[in-house]
Amino acid sequence: MRKNKRKFLYLLSPNKIEKNFYKDLVSIFKFKNISVFQLRLKKYNYKNKEIIGKKVKQICKKFRVKFIINDDVFLTKKLGADGCHLGQSDMNLDKARKILGKKIIGITCHNSIKLAREAVHGNASYIALGAFFNSKTKRAKYKSNINLIKKVKKLTNKPVVAIGGINYKNYEKLLLNGADFIAISGYIWKNKNLNPSDAIKLIK
Repeated sequence: MRKNKRKFLYLLSPNKIEKNFYKDLVSIFKFKNISVFQLRLKKYNYKNKEIIGKKVKQICKKFRVKFIINDDVFLTKKLGADGCHLGQSDMNLDKARKILGKKIIGITCHNSIKLAREAVHGNASYIALGAFFNSKTKRAKYKSNINLIKKVKKLTNKPVVAIGGINYKNYEKLLLNGADFIAISGYIWKNKNLNPSDAIKLIK
């Protein structure tokens, strides 16, 4: 996963897939600033995630966006996705690496330099830190800050993904302080003032 100045956005799916989702995803991808898309469906069963994942993979492939599956290493392999994102309570990184080989494996490290070190040592593809701001997607159990990004960047040259409550007003500060990618979700999918296309326009 390589940083591109024009494509620094890491988009997560909404929690629920509505009928307009696929159309909205295409309209968002047309702005060409999304580098990675993560399918994150905590309340869906395996079969439904597989059906949705196949459709999303086609859209990602068309727009050259990396396709990542949240939590599920086996679904990642079955769909031929570009990689998987794992939380601290998900599959062990070493075991996931044996199953997925050289595919992207990102690790949630919350606000912990210790977890970041472990992820680097385990050969994670990227380190996800947060939450930096209050999020509409899920309640922030861990609060992170700019100093942690700087500490992790001294530790490794692996990409750092900043997550949690990020929108068009606060994303630049994170980029200026070392974040390689900005993860967004609620700002796009739960925005009461802007539709997904208009919301993405404001992040340049």
